[in-house]
Amino acid sequence: MKLPIKCPSCEQKLSVAKLVCESCQTEVLGKYTMPLFMQLSMEEQEFVLEFLLSSGSLKDMANKMGKSYPTVRNRLDDLILKIKNLKDEK
Repeated sequence: MKLPIKCPSCEQKLSVAKLVCESCQTEVLGKYTMPLFMQLSMEEQEFVLEFLLSSGSLKDMANKMGKSYPTVRNRLDDLILKIKNLKDEK
């Protein structure tokens, strides 16, 4: 299950407020920003993971995905732009 990143009521960004230790149940309360990677959709996260596992080879990714190289390149360019925009929001 993907961690929600937007409020179901108003669609604004959520922040992390509580962390719990699974072992001893210690709770840490605060206001923490969501890690950038977690702000990506599951599909985008999977794309980044596949990119890393392919050692950054878009040609290999295109073959594995059954897509053309330009399609995979465009998807990467879109993801790079999204990540830059997310970084700028901080």
